[in-house]
Amino acid sequence: MAANLRFKVVDEAFKRGPVTVELPKQRPSEYFGKYVFNKQKMFKYLSAKVYKKMCDVIDNGAPFDRAIADQVAEGIKTWAIENGVTHYTHWFQPLTEGTAEKHDGFVEHDWKGGMVEEFEGKLLVQQEPDASSFPNGGIRSTFEARGYSAWDPTSPVFIIGDTLMIPTIFISYTGEALDYKVPLKKALYAVDKAATAVVQYFNPEVTKVVSNLGWEQEYFLVDEALYAARPDLVMTGRTLMGHDSAKNQQMDDHYFGSIPARVEEYMRDIEIQALELGIPCKTRHNEVAPNQFELAPIFEETNLAVDHNMLMMSIMKRVARKHGFRCLLHEKPFKGINGSGKHNNWSLSTDTGILLHAPGKTALDNLRFVTFTVETLKAVYDHNGLLKASIMSATNAHRLGANEAPPAIISSFLGKTVTELLEHVEKADEDALNVAGKTAFQLDLPSIPELLIDNTDRNRTSPFAFTGNRFEFRAVGSEANCASAMLTLNAAVAEALIDFKERVDALIAKGESTEAAVLKIVREDIKYIKPIIFNGNGYGDEWKVEAAKRGLDCETSAPIIFDNYLKQESINMFEKTKVMTKFELEARNEIKWETYTKKIQIESRIFGDLCLNHIIPVVTKYQSMLIDNVHKVMGIFSGEKAHAISKENLYIIEKISDHESFIIENVEKMVEARKVANKIESEREKAIAYHDTVAPLLEEIRYHVDKLETIVDDEAWPLPKYRELLFIR
Repeated sequence: MAANLRFKVVDEAFKRGPVTVELPKQRPSEYFGKYVFNKQKMFKYLSAKVYKKMCDVIDNGAPFDRAIADQVAEGIKTWAIENGVTHYTHWFQPLTEGTAEKHDGFVEHDWKGGMVEEFEGKLLVQQEPDASSFPNGGIRSTFEARGYSAWDPTSPVFIIGDTLMIPTIFISYTGEALDYKVPLKKALYAVDKAATAVVQYFNPEVTKVVSNLGWEQEYFLVDEALYAARPDLVMTGRTLMGHDSAKNQQMDDHYFGSIPARVEEYMRDIEIQALELGIPCKTRHNEVAPNQFELAPIFEETNLAVDHNMLMMSIMKRVARKHGFRCLLHEKPFKGINGSGKHNNWSLSTDTGILLHAPGKTALDNLRFVTFTVETLKAVYDHNGLLKASIMSATNAHRLGANEAPPAIISSFLGKTVTELLEHVEKADEDALNVAGKTAFQLDLPSIPELLIDNTDRNRTSPFAFTGNRFEFRAVGSEANCASAMLTLNAAVAEALIDFKERVDALIAKGESTEAAVLKIVREDIKYIKPIIFNGNGYGDEWKVEAAKRGLDCETSAPIIFDNYLKQESINMFEKTKVMTKFELEARNEIKWETYTKKIQIESRIFGDLCLNHIIPVVTKYQSMLIDNVHKVMGIFSGEKAHAISKENLYIIEKISDHESFIIENVEKMVEARKVANKIESEREKAIAYHDTVAPLLEEIRYHVDKLETIVDDEAWPLPKYRELLFIR
C-alpha cells in the first residue's frame, strides 16, 4: 500500500461523524421479541391444543409430536409472511465457531402455471445440509455427504430481514453430533437430572433444575477504512505487527469513560435490533483498552443464551459496517493492551430459587448452598485440565495469562466468607451453617445512603470465581462459542452430583439420616477440593509453582492442552453423562488440532507476505535515501566534519541492515518450518510442530519489524499504526 493511501484512509476515518439511529417510538419492553415466534405469538397463531403441546415441549422437555408439525409450520408461516418474510433457513452451529444457514424460498408450484407460498411441517422439522463440507474430524468423507439438521423447539424461531431463522441441531447420517448444540443440550439434560435428584434432599417438591448463563461480550471497534488497509487484520483478525502507541491504556482513562458519539450510536443500533430479537441487553460500557467495549444481557437458560450470543456476534459484525466500523472479536487484536474475553456467569436454579444463593433462611438452605458449591468445585478440580481445553484456542492462547485475563491454570476464588464457611463445615463447628449476609457500611457523608457490602470480594485473576450467587468462568474467549465451555462444565457438574448422590444414598441405606449423610459426604469433598481453591493473585509467578505442587494442569501449549479431551477420566465423564462418545471426542480433537494448525499457518503466510512485500521494500528505499545522503555529505564536506554529520545516518543505516537481515533470514526459516510441519500426517503432531517451530518465529520477527517502525520515516511506513487504529474520533 502506498504511503499516501495510509494518510488518506486515516484522514477519512478521523473525519467520519456518527450515523444517527432513529429510536423506536415504543418503549423497549413493548418491542422486545418483535421478530421472535415466542409464546405470545404461539398463542395467537396456533390452536389451543397445539399451543399447550408446544408449551409442554418447551417448559417440561416433553417429546415433540411430529403430528402437530404441519399446524405449527402453518402458524409460523402466517406470522412470518405478515412480517415480509419470503425465505426460511435452518440455522445451526457447526464446529467452526460460527453459524451456518442455507436459505430456501416459500415457493412451490401451484400446477396451474403459477406458484404458492408453502411451508410444511417436514421443512420446519428437518433438512439436509452437506455433512462432509463442515469440520467433522473424519466422521464424514466427501463421498458420505448426508447429514441432518433438526429443529430445536426450545429455542424460538426468529426473523432476520426477509428470512425465517430456525435454530437447529446438526448431526451426521450415522447419528454423531457435528455441532455444539447437541452435546450442550445433552449436558443440560444430564445436569438437570443429577441436580434435581440431589436438591430433593432439601426440597422434595423440586422437579427441574435449569442451568443459567449470563455472558459478557467484549469487543474492539476499528474504522473500516483503516481495517481494510491492514491485510493482517483482514485475514487473521489481529495485527501481526505494530509498535505500541505512546499512549494506550496506561492512564486507565478509557475504562467506564464517556462513550464516543459514533460508538454510542452503534451500541444503540445493535441494542434495538437485539431487543427486537428477544436478546435482553442490559449493560454497555467502555472497557479497559482504547477502542474496546462490552455489552452484556440479563442471564437466560443456557441453551437459549448460547444461541443469543451467536446471534449477537453476527449482529455486532453486520451493524458495525453500517457505522463505518469493523467489529473485532479476536481475543488479542492488538499487542501490548488488554485482549477480549467473554465471561460466562453460570448458575443453577429451580422454580424455588437459585441453588448457589447464600445465605439461606435456614441451616438446611445453607447446607444446600454448601453442597452445590462443593460439588461444583469438585467437578472443576477433577476436570481442571479439561475445562482449560474447553476454552483453549490459537487465538485465546494470546490472552490467557497475559496479566489482563485469568492465567492458563484453572482454579477457583471463593472469597473470605465462603472459604471460612467451608472450613467451619469441614471442622463440624456448631454454627457452621449460619452464614452472614450483606453488611451495612456507612460513609461519613450524611447525603450518601448506606452501602450494602457483599459477603465476598471479586478476584479478576481467577478463571472460575464465585461472585455472589453464581460462578464466573472468566477464561472463555471473546470469539468462542460459549457452548464449548458450558457443555463441559455442566457435564462435569452432573458427574460430580451423580457420584455425590450415590455416596449419600449408600450412607442412608446403612441407617444414617439424610442430613447427617449429606454433611458427612460434603465434609469429605471439602477436604478433597482444597487444591482448586485459590484466593490470591493468579498473575504471580509463585502461583505457577504452587499450582504445580497442587497437581493442577499448568500446560500452556494449546495442542497438548487439547489432549485432556481424550484422557480416560474425560471419556468416562462424557460417556457416563451421555453427552459425547469416545468416537465423537476423537473427531472433535482432530478438528481442534487441524484448526489450530490452519490459524497459525494463515498468520505465518500473511505475515511473511507483509514482511517481504510491504515492509522490506519500504525500509530498503528509506535506507537507500540515507545512504545517498551520506554520499552527498561526503562530497560536500571532508574529514572529521563529514564523519560527524554522517554519523547519525550511518548508525541508522546499520540498525536497519541488522533488522532487515534478521527479518529476511527468519521469514525464510519460518517458511521452511511450515514445509517440514506440513509433511507430518498426524494432526496432533502437526499442530505441536506449528506451536513449537512456527508460532515462536512470528514473535521473534515481529520484534524487528516493530523496531523498524520506530526508525523509518513516518511518511514512508505503509500500514496504519496503533496510534491511528486505536483512537476513535
